[in-house]
Amino acid sequence: MQEIPERISTILVADDEPNVRDVIGMMLSNEGYCLIFAENGAEVIEKAHEIIPDLILLDVMMPLMDGYEVCRKIRNEPVLAQVPIIMITALGDTASRIRGLNSGADDFISKPFDLAELTAKIKNIIRLNRFGQILAEKENLKHAHVDLQKAYDATLEGWARALELRDAETQGHSMRVTHQTLHLAGEMGISGDDLDHVRRGALLHDIGKMGIPDAILLKAGPLTEEEWVVMKKHPEYAYRLLSPIEYLRPALDIPYCHHEKWDGTGYPRELKAQEIPLAARIFTVVDVFDALSTDRPYRPAFSTDWIVAYLKERAGAQFDPAVLDAFFTITGRGVL
Repeated sequence: MQEIPERISTILVADDEPNVRDVIGMMLSNEGYCLIFAENGAEVIEKAHEIIPDLILLDVMMPLMDGYEVCRKIRNEPVLAQVPIIMITALGDTASRIRGLNSGADDFISKPFDLAELTAKIKNIIRLNRFGQILAEKENLKHAHVDLQKAYDATLEGWARALELRDAETQGHSMRVTHQTLHLAGEMGISGDDLDHVRRGALLHDIGKMGIPDAILLKAGPLTEEEWVVMKKHPEYAYRLLSPIEYLRPALDIPYCHHEKWDGTGYPRELKAQEIPLAARIFTVVDVFDALSTDRPYRPAFSTDWIVAYLKERAGAQFDPAVLDAFFTITGRGVL
């Protein structure tokens, strides 16, 4: 069982007899608990709200309201419902114990008290309850982490849409290539967290173009040599933008490397073959296929047969041949 962090536990002792409260106080004085006392049912509920104890020792026979009623009220209070309750009773019959369990008690201790039994029950119930709290906290953290990731991913999609609004020619491109890249990456064995990083990288593949001046990015005609020098800096801009964000560092392969070529003639670092991250090699094929199969203001979309021939012609030069094989396998099944 997981080690439970030690801390001082607070026990609310509820009994209308002063001598019983004194006995319990004496018995537990050396156990390191913080003891709070209540004399009647109403006071139990009031003090329980104030301190949220780790355990309630609750006498059955009390004025104003008996222990059964107090127990039921506590179980109906959202902030107190999980507080363990040990009922103190002089009643040893089965019917009384069943009534207590039905009221929400976790255990019983009979008068007169046995110190060993009392302390053992208290320790076990507090420990189990605290262990349950830790599990609940972990589950809450897990849900919070999932919600945070969803918020992050929604932000990334917003960034991608913002870039597409700036460049009307590519509207819908980011979502299409992301969807298709995930299929191809899965075909090539990428899974789990790595697949999540591929998704984020594909969404943000052109985020570096945020640093390219409109005069170049939105130019209707062909770029000059000097303008191409500027345009080719967008992978480096992506690296500078995303690398300081720890959450996005594992997703950098695609934004930084998707213009590298299998033969080493790409940019920005002229990486070659296996030096190019697999995610980027996968994305490059999908990206080029989508670009060629989409209408642009300066040309219509190419036919599928023409695009397939174009990709095959550049296997081993621009594209990883193994990635192309996997791509054609998927498209042959009509998945993309």
